[in-house]
Amino acid sequence: MLTERQLLILQVIIDDFIQTAQPVGSRILSKKESISFSSATIRNVMADLEDLGYLQKTHSSSGRIPSEKGYRFYVDNLVSAEGIPDEVNVMKHVIQDGIFEFEQIVQKSAQVLSDLTNYTSIILGPEVFETKLKQLQIVTLSDHTAVAILITNTGHVEHRSFTIPGEMNASDLEKMVNILNDRLYGVPIVHLHDTLNTEIVSLMKMYVNDFERSYDYLKSAFFSEQPVKLYFGGKTNILMQPEFKDIDKIRSFYSMMEKEDEIANMLKTSTEGINVSIGHENKVDAIKDCSLITATYHLGQDQLGTIALLGPTRMEYRKVITLLHALSNEMTEALYMWYKNNE
Repeated sequence: MLTERQLLILQVIIDDFIQTAQPVGSRILSKKESISFSSATIRNVMADLEDLGYLQKTHSSSGRIPSEKGYRFYVDNLVSAEGIPDEVNVMKHVIQDGIFEFEQIVQKSAQVLSDLTNYTSIILGPEVFETKLKQLQIVTLSDHTAVAILITNTGHVEHRSFTIPGEMNASDLEKMVNILNDRLYGVPIVHLHDTLNTEIVSLMKMYVNDFERSYDYLKSAFFSEQPVKLYFGGKTNILMQPEFKDIDKIRSFYSMMEKEDEIANMLKTSTEGINVSIGHENKVDAIKDCSLITATYHLGQDQLGTIALLGPTRMEYRKVITLLHALSNEMTEALYMWYKNNE
């Protein structure tokens, strides 16, 4: 258990380092209004905190910087969400003012969050929710290639390129698309497979000559597993952080950002509420020098998505936790209104 003196010194050091990215020495601390101890006392306390693993020395300075253990103690014991900041009013207006589609709400939220924090924001859309089919299209590019287009009521457009088998009858393909548009309009995406296999197969057998081949091909083009949707804001913000001047770190980070399935799986493990992973607490090697803070939001009754901010371990935890808490509430409210309007 840390003493009050140790708690104060640790908090001031971490707050100062978060703002400056420079090691903090006893001389700097002695000038702080909140600290009235002598320089000798400050040095002794800093040495004790280093022995306990909360601070560490750098090679280039006699000052100290927080260790990952120090950040963890800081987040768990010294940081709490503050009152609603002015930025939240900005988010509220941007999210709710004239934005009516699900994807627009989420993408705008990611962008606003990255702009307010200068970190990289990632929002994971709910894995399962009643997004409904609005329209299917097939655009022929040549005799053998086409693009399948699936449009949902959320404004999401999915493009799938595929090869048209030489033996496939173009008129059969057109009949199938017409039947699907007629019978699947307004059907939730998650129920498409069941509806196809139970209600539509018999209809297609009546009107489509080469039913089996056409049906299998069209199903693979339109109704293969839908990828989890990620929304990013400020992917390049990491370049502004002094910790990421190393080209290998940058290469590793951007390589990870291309692996959306890996990112999605990482965010899926987030439990409800605010979660903070610091440095080596992160399971993905590319962000071992980062902190990842997540919050959940709701869509409808009980469906969850995840909001995340990724930045250096020298992150403004108090500000980020406050903003994420506020944004999760704002998104839940905005998406609830969207959900009710689209039921």
